[in-house]
Amino acid sequence: MQQPSQRVKLTSLSSKGGCGCKIGPADLAQVLRELPPGVPNPDLLVGLDTNDDAGVYRLTDELALVQTVDFFTPIVDDPYAFGQIAAANALSDVYAMGGKPLTALNIVAFPIHKLDKSILADILRGAGDKVKEAGATLVGGHSIDDNEPKFGMAVTGTVHPGRIRTNAGAKPGDRLLLTKPIGVGILTTSIKKDQLSAEEIERVTRVMATLNKTAAETMERFGVNACTDVTGFGLLGHASEMAKGSGVGLTLYRPNVPVLPRVRELAEAGFVPGGTKNNFGHVRDGVEFAESIDTIGQWILCDAVTSGGLLIAVPEAEARALLAALREAGVEAEAIGEATADRPGTIRVLDERWTEFEGV
Repeated sequence: MQQPSQRVKLTSLSSKGGCGCKIGPADLAQVLRELPPGVPNPDLLVGLDTNDDAGVYRLTDELALVQTVDFFTPIVDDPYAFGQIAAANALSDVYAMGGKPLTALNIVAFPIHKLDKSILADILRGAGDKVKEAGATLVGGHSIDDNEPKFGMAVTGTVHPGRIRTNAGAKPGDRLLLTKPIGVGILTTSIKKDQLSAEEIERVTRVMATLNKTAAETMERFGVNACTDVTGFGLLGHASEMAKGSGVGLTLYRPNVPVLPRVRELAEAGFVPGGTKNNFGHVRDGVEFAESIDTIGQWILCDAVTSGGLLIAVPEAEARALLAALREAGVEAEAIGEATADRPGTIRVLDERWTEFEGV
């Protein structure tokens, strides 16, 4: 992790708090309902209908564009790391759709007369290094002078029209794999309150800055039915979209869900972002929790994530091999649940350890 050019607590400059959260799912759904329907286009293969990670537009029978955009306020104080995280987060949507990033555009809002210009340079350098790591090309961007720093990217990728991974293809019997631990929102909120050690900040930063490139390339060899990345709506929010879009029920095993260290301790101390609680309010009617899972445990499963992992639905016959391949490639993957034919569109969270994948 690079050292910032100027010792500025970037997270303190954000009026929104430490998670860089999206507009809440309930508020966003209300806004989108007011929009007129778009003009039907047979080449728009993935649009707004399934709440997917990115849009997909067919150019030819062999080639489609994947397009996405994401930006947010600082969630760590190191500007280089912030740039890395923001870039990894934006690139993730292309990976979740089964695509390969092609080009990226910077989106910059920065108080250019209040903060040293070297801070912005470090943000852009961090982002540029992640774009290079992804094998994509930075082609430009747009900037404005703003009181609150914000950064992100618009990313274009490519995918074969027949190999698109959406969040709406899960089948009964599929196993669910998750490729990064959760708890990021609670930890980044804790960063703003000076509750984490340097080592803990480095750990959560490394998780957020890790591209989903390896996980996406690994799953290409398998018959994955559905995929989404876990970001601002939290694990249960994105799982709910998969359940509803696919018309399946999901069963998750809470002890199998990977959670970053100290997340529960910090949540109990009150460092839970508003976005996490909004996520919980949005999904709670569609989720049945085991009685032994308390409110803190429920909030953690809804925690608003920045640059999270992929939630992958893969047929049972291929699940063990995919999990093993992901781990062999260095991905922190875990099997956390399964898709069922009963109770479509809903989620059941059990408080028992799932032993099917022990020994993988």
